[in-house]
Amino acid sequence: MELRDWAIRILSADTLEEKLLTPPVFTDTHPGPSLLWDMPTRPKGMEFKRHTKEEKLPAFHEHNDPDKRAVCLHRFAGHELLAVEIMAYALLAFPEAPKHFRRGLANTLQEEQTHVRLYMERLSKLGVHFGDLPLYKHFWSYTPYLTSPLQYVSVMSLTFEMANLDFAPLYGQSFKRHGDPLSAALMDKILEDEISHVSFGWQWLKKMKTPENSEWDTWRSQVPELLTVKRAKGFVFHEEHRSLAGIPKEWIDKIKKS
Repeated sequence: MELRDWAIRILSADTLEEKLLTPPVFTDTHPGPSLLWDMPTRPKGMEFKRHTKEEKLPAFHEHNDPDKRAVCLHRFAGHELLAVEIMAYALLAFPEAPKHFRRGLANTLQEEQTHVRLYMERLSKLGVHFGDLPLYKHFWSYTPYLTSPLQYVSVMSLTFEMANLDFAPLYGQSFKRHGDPLSAALMDKILEDEISHVSFGWQWLKKMKTPENSEWDTWRSQVPELLTVKRAKGFVFHEEHRSLAGIPKEWIDKIKKS
């Protein structure tokens, strides 16, 4: 299947089965013209809801309650579905991007689809169906700022996914501490893949930046002003995970001190 056709199917799908479709073979011989997708179609009952202050994630001390853990996992599954859709958006928006970039993006999209399936499986064991709880627009709101592959890796890979290098282990440790090793193992898998996703962004940032600008200055110039450096980290900082992704210590220190 052509990457373009796959991306269109994902964004226009009104079933989870279609959104999580992973063709066995990809081609990219006809990327077509740039196509900017306004809003993804969603399965019935999974439309974007308005987020309220009352709908915060359960506090960590509440993770002893399986229902509270399920709320967390459902929110994270929603983030993964958004990532699937945003990566499909990028495949359509950047048809002239390097072939290796598009192939890497497609591989990352497949991993995000796997994450959704893993969350769905774990949620079912906790008695929750994906879509039972509200799902939010969140990351999709930033698609107007993704006007180039360089902006994509700066916003998605090196900001939102980098922050998950802190959040995934934090929640995994809490789930384990509250007697849920299966949910903890799922968060370990998410962390492992996020490290590779951040690495993907870092490698392409280095390739696509102009020689006269540093990686740091390039990153900061490519993200919208409303995204501060603090959005690239959690409230417990994991330097070692960034090192595994290839992020240099100078950059890590700047984020840590922000």
